[in-house]
Amino acid sequence: MPNKTEIVGICLYPRFSNHCLANALEPLRAANDLSGRALYRWHLLTPEGGSVLSSSGLPVAAEGRLGAAPGGDLLMLMPGYGHEAFTRHGADLRRAAFRYGTVAGLDAGAWLMAQAGLLTGRRATIHAELQRPFEARFPDLTVLPARWIEDGPRLTAGGATAAFELVLHLIRRRHGGALAQDIAALFLAGPESGPSDRLVARALAVMEAHVEAPLPVAEIARRTGASPRGLARRFARSLGETPRAVYGRLRLEAGRRAMEAGEGVTEAAARAGYADASAFARAMRRCFGAAPSTFR
Repeated sequence: MPNKTEIVGICLYPRFSNHCLANALEPLRAANDLSGRALYRWHLLTPEGGSVLSSSGLPVAAEGRLGAAPGGDLLMLMPGYGHEAFTRHGADLRRAAFRYGTVAGLDAGAWLMAQAGLLTGRRATIHAELQRPFEARFPDLTVLPARWIEDGPRLTAGGATAAFELVLHLIRRRHGGALAQDIAALFLAGPESGPSDRLVARALAVMEAHVEAPLPVAEIARRTGASPRGLARRFARSLGETPRAVYGRLRLEAGRRAMEAGEGVTEAAARAGYADASAFARAMRRCFGAAPSTFR
């Protein structure tokens, strides 16, 4: 599992959506909290530096200006109302895109990306209210009525809820389905945020219901109507991990939560389905890079 901390720049434009910001940022925060590691680090930017007001008047102080952004792994753009006024920052955006590599346009962000030439020859989506004027303004783009689209290093999402789904997808791809599933559960996310494969979703439900008394993977497969080999193929395609790996992490997450709630190692081990506290402690170190007592 990757250990490198990913650096995320979030550029907020005047009248940005609070909902969109929370839906993009909170899954990253939850990934850090649930994993017990600094998987993501982020910095807030604005087109001109300084603070910016959201659409509801909430002031947010930026850490820097888009044109002077230090770069990183992912740049997320969050314009809302009045997005066309910010196309004048296209040169700054192009330079920032070079420093970050991957750029995500959320809400009306695809408009700024297209204006800056960052979507040439690519598929994209945008907020439903803007789709027709977006197609008319950029007729050479392939605009699809999707919730979110990933086309190489260019990502677009059509609104706040879609932004959550997109960020969860990125977390799932890099850090595994179990962590993404825990984040979705933390926010009571709907089924569109979880695995699209219903068989995998059923298997995860069985796993979550049998954490303290784990079932063999073959039994989980039987209960979902699949063969062990077929279940493994579906997990690999949907989550990029084996059923055993996903199940193991779900159990260790339960043990970690028990430690955070103040339970001892023996009690937390039982919560995770381990009869041997030493084996539980070793598994925690492998998974989280720290002893169970670290999480008390």
